[in-house]
Amino acid sequence: MSEIRVRFAPSPTGYLHVGGARTALFNWLFARKRGGVFVLRIEDTDRERSSEEMVGYILDGLRWLGLDWDEGPYFQGERVEAHRECAHRLLDSNRAYRCFCSVEKLDAARRQAIAEKRSGAVRCACRSLDPEEAKRRGASEPFAVRFRTPEGETVAFDDIVYKATSKETNDIEDFVLLRSDGSPTYHLSVVADDAEMRITHVIRGQDHLSNAPKQILLHRALGNPVPVFGHLPLLLAPNKAKLSKRTHGEVVSLSFYRDRGFVPDAFVNFLALLGWSPGGDRERLSRAELVELFDLSRVNLSNAVFNFALGDERNWTDPKAIALNAEYLASMPLDELLPMVRPFLERASLWRDEFEGTWAAWFRRTIDLLRERCRTLADFAERGRPYLADEFEMEEKALEKNLRGKAEEIRGRLAALADRLATIEPWEAAAIEPAVRAFAEENALKIGTLMNAARAALTGTNVGPSIFEVFVIVGRERAAARLRAAEKLL
Repeated sequence: MSEIRVRFAPSPTGYLHVGGARTALFNWLFARKRGGVFVLRIEDTDRERSSEEMVGYILDGLRWLGLDWDEGPYFQGERVEAHRECAHRLLDSNRAYRCFCSVEKLDAARRQAIAEKRSGAVRCACRSLDPEEAKRRGASEPFAVRFRTPEGETVAFDDIVYKATSKETNDIEDFVLLRSDGSPTYHLSVVADDAEMRITHVIRGQDHLSNAPKQILLHRALGNPVPVFGHLPLLLAPNKAKLSKRTHGEVVSLSFYRDRGFVPDAFVNFLALLGWSPGGDRERLSRAELVELFDLSRVNLSNAVFNFALGDERNWTDPKAIALNAEYLASMPLDELLPMVRPFLERASLWRDEFEGTWAAWFRRTIDLLRERCRTLADFAERGRPYLADEFEMEEKALEKNLRGKAEEIRGRLAALADRLATIEPWEAAAIEPAVRAFAEENALKIGTLMNAARAALTGTNVGPSIFEVFVIVGRERAAARLRAAEKLL
């Protein structure tokens, strides 16, 4: 077991959420840093709630993040017989026993122990049955298989994150391995699969820390090498509650951020910083840098908070995530950005095949200009409509503030500016700027008033890139037509 082998083992009972994605990322980084193997295992033993659709969402999410797996996906549901075989091995070695007790009987025993303030785990009376007698009864009576937890011992292990951890076996119940219908439980399935897949390091959420002692006991009883455990502090909602698909809905889904225009590398960068630090004050890190710097010893023991605002379209997610995404959009190579922008333009009915043909140079320049103020890929469709289409809505604030609100100053001037545009050569910002400034001076207009009115006329907004670059991108004829149309609004 000298080769490092880790696994990400999601349950396909729901979409891949941000917390699960972070766990997958930390496993992937750990494997890549150490030249190990990243295994993908789908834990689909909950047949009623699992679905192929959710498996698809999980695989799509991992692919979108670029977390390529080396083996799998394996499906736990296909290994049920192997799990049962492990339970029978434990029965044969007397490390497990048949339990004929009803759920009601066991619940009553637990309530009595609590009432009598008895410490330690409640032991089932079936533990004392002669194995041969229990086997004979099992031929005609339903039974569960329970692990025979050793008494008077301590399960101690060094967690990579939480360090020295221990649990007294007297406080560990004789937990179920096989239910009365013969179906394996989580503990048995995960231990059997981790052993079969030669997993050396189990890196998962802190909510599984209490499961580790039971699973260590199972590994030992089965004669397996015990993997190293590392439990990650949880991701919490803004109110410090645990992130929940049921409670928080799609806002904690990975697909929510993909569909709203996050760049995969930016979101990976953001996820890595949720509860982990590379040291120093660096925040923007490439994928290669994350691999180089990643070390589980730098995981913060405090739970990380994932900020989002339900129902708030302007501040719908973590400000750091948005800021990182904007940085990536502003600086990534244009050839990488353009294919990412296209689906969002197609969704908004703004895409034209000419953008990859006769208008390719103009399109590249337009996207390059727009990205200065885009926070997500979806912003290119919203902010790009005045440049990529002839029809667009004018923002009421821009109309009232920069056109109607300045009507007395600019009436007649926009149409005159439209006429002036015909004389500007070449049609570049370096020639347009002095011409527009000269026009303002000739007409005793403040340059800011004219520029703001022109921006409203050309783009329907009151903020954006350099207005002189906007003139270039919109084009001479469209710019003149829009200035004249704005004149009519006055």
